[in-house]
Amino acid sequence: MQRIGHPFAPLVIAVIAALLAAAVAAIAAPAAVARANPDGPLVLGHRGASGYLPDHTLASYALAARLGADYIEPDLVATKDGQLIARHEPNITSTTNVASHEEFKERKRTMLIDGFPETGWFASDFTLREIKTLRAIQPLADRPQQFNGRFTIPTLEQVIRLAKRLSRRQDRTIGIYPETKHPTYHQRLGLALERRLVDTLDDAGWNRRSAPVFIQSFEQANLKQLDRLTRVKLVQLIDANDVNANGSLDFTAPYDRPYDWTASGRPELLARTFASLTTDAGLDEVRRYADGIGPWKPYINSSAAVDIDQDGVIGDENEDGRTNEADRKLTEPTTLVQRAHARGLLVHPYTFRSEQKRLAFDYGGNPINEYLHFYGLGVDGLFSDFSDDAFAARELFWLQSGATEDEEE
Repeated sequence: MQRIGHPFAPLVIAVIAALLAAAVAAIAAPAAVARANPDGPLVLGHRGASGYLPDHTLASYALAARLGADYIEPDLVATKDGQLIARHEPNITSTTNVASHEEFKERKRTMLIDGFPETGWFASDFTLREIKTLRAIQPLADRPQQFNGRFTIPTLEQVIRLAKRLSRRQDRTIGIYPETKHPTYHQRLGLALERRLVDTLDDAGWNRRSAPVFIQSFEQANLKQLDRLTRVKLVQLIDANDVNANGSLDFTAPYDRPYDWTASGRPELLARTFASLTTDAGLDEVRRYADGIGPWKPYINSSAAVDIDQDGVIGDENEDGRTNEADRKLTEPTTLVQRAHARGLLVHPYTFRSEQKRLAFDYGGNPINEYLHFYGLGVDGLFSDFSDDAFAARELFWLQSGATEDEEE
């Protein structure tokens, strides 16, 4: 029988309900996390616990940590007055209730994001004080909507304070993994993210190599700039537009290359795609300014549309009436993890999600199987919308590998 939704959703929703009964400070109470994991594979809370709560809210980050995340991930955009806030995109239309605020109706407009027009409301048109009047909403229709309008939009300073409080309450280190969103776009607005981010880390005492911080970006020039500004760990994100039927990657703009390459107009950069960063030469290039790569997971193991049920038609292979990732079969893993490791680079793929429609046929509808597969391929950590599944799978992985043998004795 087709399982609908996430297997532990009722339990987690109950946990969320309990959390909502208290203030955010109480949300940071001790979690039932078996142990911290300083060496990896790290569980990286993608936009917090975004499978359960609206993205990039203090409650979402706190829940991710309670469910086992080692790091929480704030995507950073800038407000009109230069404050860094946690939003997935500069366009805040789909992640906040801004559309319902009549006082901001006239601010709706069209902006170019990485060369493509987007219509909506943009963080850079609002002061932080105005942003604080908005509330977060769940952008994905197939995920819980009952928490829409409950939570405000946090600043980077608030996220750092929360991470420190969670670390004290849980007696383990909870780090942050900020992403600089669309750096070229922000630079052109006069709202460059890099120095603002480093200054905030400085104020928090986290602008040092040993700080529990990774900074990530899909662009390259700003990572090179950050490499000159800070000693915290840097990660080059590697994207693509889609996966073709045969498992190869599609590089349609704006997901074809780092946008700073496109904006440069330089022929040698325009001739490249993100895939060039996964070649040996590309990895050699990355290691000169970064500590790791964050590839979209098909770069490590893709999937292809094939006739799994051998009925002569490629499509709904699991016969659930829909055609999606669950009807695709895994291809052979690539050598990207091994080649990155040979150059001293960490590998943190994204994004792992627990809904059946987002799991390849090989995983049998069980997200734990996907995590075990990627842990077995040697990744150093991974971004998950469901930290509980990633954490549980890591425990199973350690048990399978004999890592807890002494504890059992």
